[in-house]
Amino acid sequence: MMLVIDVTKGMQTQSAECLVIGQIACQKMVVVLNKIDLLPEGKRQSAIEKMTKKMQKTLENTKFCGCPIVAVAAKPGGPEAPESENPLGVSELIEVLKSQAYLPSRDPSGNFLMAVDHCFSIKGQGTVMTGTILSGSVSLGDNVEIPALKVTKKVKSMQMFHTPVTYAMQGDRVGICVTQFDPKLLERGLVCTPESLHTIHAAIISLKKIQYFRGALQTKAKFHITVGHETVMGRVMFFSPAPADFNEEIQENAFDFEKDYLYQEEYLSKDSKSSEENKENDQSGEVQLPRQQWALLEFEKPVTCPKLCLVIGSKLDTDIHANTCRLAFHGVLLQGMEDKNYMETFLPKLKVYKLKHKEGQVERVMDDYSVIGRSLFKKETNIQIFVGLKVKLSTGEDGVIDSGFGQSGKFKIRIPDGLKPETKTLLTAASKKKSKAGKGDANKEDESSKNDSAQPVTITLLFKRYVFDTQKKMIQS
Repeated sequence: MMLVIDVTKGMQTQSAECLVIGQIACQKMVVVLNKIDLLPEGKRQSAIEKMTKKMQKTLENTKFCGCPIVAVAAKPGGPEAPESENPLGVSELIEVLKSQAYLPSRDPSGNFLMAVDHCFSIKGQGTVMTGTILSGSVSLGDNVEIPALKVTKKVKSMQMFHTPVTYAMQGDRVGICVTQFDPKLLERGLVCTPESLHTIHAAIISLKKIQYFRGALQTKAKFHITVGHETVMGRVMFFSPAPADFNEEIQENAFDFEKDYLYQEEYLSKDSKSSEENKENDQSGEVQLPRQQWALLEFEKPVTCPKLCLVIGSKLDTDIHANTCRLAFHGVLLQGMEDKNYMETFLPKLKVYKLKHKEGQVERVMDDYSVIGRSLFKKETNIQIFVGLKVKLSTGEDGVIDSGFGQSGKFKIRIPDGLKPETKTLLTAASKKKSKAGKGDANKEDESSKNDSAQPVTITLLFKRYVFDTQKKMIQS
């Protein structure tokens, strides 16, 4: 990529955004400092050197560290200047580009896919689409599909740099003439082997946050999602591996539907809220971050794109004059959902779960193997659906919810291994104090609660629930 910078202004917000996109999409870069004719001749060289140093510093921590920087004036005197004015430094730039250029390995196999950037009609010939072939190859007489228009057309003739050709392949710039259609319908877009692209309503992507984006990436937030030539609004839901799998090897271009994934309120990064909580729970004080994270994208209108394509999420409605990066994340599209009813047909296969944590208290002992609990459920909760779930008492015993008890949301817990003697003593003491305090006057009650060192025994219920499970089943390991 060539990053063109106005030498009198240096990096602007949009140059920084171009640099971010370059880091995502390119391997090599040349920086061009333009408009050097605006610098006074006496100070020109020192001003160019100063800006060159500044640019080197900017690129220090990017993959383009140490890339060539060339100073030019593409049109000395500006757009109004006479044509006789010769550009400055452009021949040097061409030499640098030649030295940086390399022959990519090109592959004619696979489906034909071309990015069209211009479209016009020629009377009596048909409509010409010009662009770059991204993959595969094309020959005279082939049928090609224009997915945006839902039509298939036959290739009548082809040209490369004004020379007729009968074949073109990945990497070629080519003009393809097909039977007539209105060129206004397709200024930009994709042309491909019939039925090789999919039009999708939602997608699973693996992603990384862009480090310059300020603020958290929140689940349920809307972003501008750029996929190929299209940018559409989309809503995101972030998820990570289950905590035990945080250090698993990264899966590059596949998504495993057999695995369980953990729902996240936001993308986990060093400064995100969720990782702060993890830090508190983790004794070492180190934030545990997964090696890979994913998102479910739901598009506001369907998008046509190849599988495994690059995805960029941005907040393009941010004020352009605010000196801030609008690009939020980038990733790879791993799985598209073509069915409009993907909520019913596809999402139940995606095993993303939420961890649920409920706490209540033991009200009193019934016998050695059972207690009555309260405050775990609301009065109107149907306790029947929780029967059989395992709970833990803060004193260490394991229990099972046995049944509801009365009408006020209380419930009975069975303790299969029996209550420990000390738990029993603790609970009996607590309930005696309660009843004693109830008989005395109010002052005594205050005193008794002051002297009461007996902590209430808490009940913890942990279970997980899959986000897309229509039956909302509660699952315990």
